[in-house]
Amino acid sequence: MRAFRPLRASPLLLGLALVLIPAAGFAQIAPPAVAAPAPRPDGQHDFDFEFGDWTTHIRRLEHPLTGSTSWVEYDGSSIVRKVWGGQANLGEIDVSGPAGRIQGLSLRLYDPATRQWSIRFANGRDGDLGAPMIGGFRNGRGEFYDQETLGGRSIFVRFIFSGVTDRTFALEQAFSADGGKTWEANWIATFERVRSAA
Repeated sequence: MRAFRPLRASPLLLGLALVLIPAAGFAQIAPPAVAAPAPRPDGQHDFDFEFGDWTTHIRRLEHPLTGSTSWVEYDGSSIVRKVWGGQANLGEIDVSGPAGRIQGLSLRLYDPATRQWSIRFANGRDGDLGAPMIGGFRNGRGEFYDQETLGGRSIFVRFIFSGVTDRTFALEQAFSADGGKTWEANWIATFERVRSAA
């Protein structure tokens, strides 16, 4: 019967084992996961602040993108109503000034798939429902954009809602004729909530 003799490993084999064993252990560790971009927050209630009755003051640039500095002013009211449990709303505006009267309707629709709103405006003068402006709110500021034609040229249109509180907010419309590099404001409106008699 042969006697058991332990194998003797050469120094070269021992060194190779010391290198390969830790390397194999590290190979089994998964690389750190790359964080996915945060999903856009659910914006279905972005316009809840606006439900109710408001007084408004509006300044309108008479001839946008012509170099004009002539503004006209209007005062009046705005009423915003919830539709479909807040997934849509209707805003009515009725203002007057030296340049005449503006009666308008704003239809806002929420898209749960994109978590964005579309805003369409109709002027009581012609009854046409305009192209949708698309966007939403982040950190209390709403930004909405679309592309339209003015005087035969293509322009970008931007709405910005800002200064939103329980009692006030502001809305600015601006046009860009250079692809969004520069913007010219042409409709600046401030709103104050009508206080209830109670």
